[in-house]
Amino acid sequence: MLGIEGKVVAVTGASGGIGEATALLLAERGAKVVLGARRPKRLEALAARIEKAGGAAAWARTDVTRRADLSGLVRLARDRFGRLDVLVSNAGVGPISRLDDLRVEDWEKMIDVNLKGVLYGIAEALPVFREQGTGHFVNIVSTSGLSVVPLQSVYAGTKNAVRTISEGLRQEAGDSLRVTVVSPGFVRTDFAEQMEPEIRKRITGEMDRIGLPPDAVARAVAFAVEQPDGVDVGDLVVRPTAQG
Repeated sequence: MLGIEGKVVAVTGASGGIGEATALLLAERGAKVVLGARRPKRLEALAARIEKAGGAAAWARTDVTRRADLSGLVRLARDRFGRLDVLVSNAGVGPISRLDDLRVEDWEKMIDVNLKGVLYGIAEALPVFREQGTGHFVNIVSTSGLSVVPLQSVYAGTKNAVRTISEGLRQEAGDSLRVTVVSPGFVRTDFAEQMEPEIRKRITGEMDRIGLPPDAVARAVAFAVEQPDGVDVGDLVVRPTAQG
């Protein structure tokens, strides 16, 4: 397949930020989008917005820490649109902190969402892609996995794990499947909401000062998706020019 028009694309974490922007842009360019996130009212509103603009959308409440929810999202794509061409694994959390703070529950949450959530998506979509003979994984990672800094040890660890798994998947995929990793830098989203107040204030300040709009990352996803079969865009880094 060439381009975006007509492709069926499932997006996790689609209720806001990068996921929402990606769904809107791909739908605008003719994709049929399947929206997954934990906030159903926002998904319903987004789907209605897409359909009002003449696009096609379906949605399902999706918690990526539950494999059954990913199974349901993939099944929805096939039931509604007959296939699944692209899975954008975008859902992520980042309650960063010093390791000395021993916020073990936060560590586990990042592992469950950022890492296991991507693996569950692979587990559900890979057999479908094999059956179809074509498919594309787009995994949203982070520049935190490229440059590890204090407070982000566990977060960066989960993102680096996804980067490693994605490369292994690419090598195992053969000549019919594609795997893309997109690493955003500072983006203006609600990503910092779950952080401690002092850290949240610092991160939000940087977002407000230099952060990119989410659609900057969405355009990178679209670039990878629109390539013809046989062209694999492996790794894209999208960050503000002002980010060190």
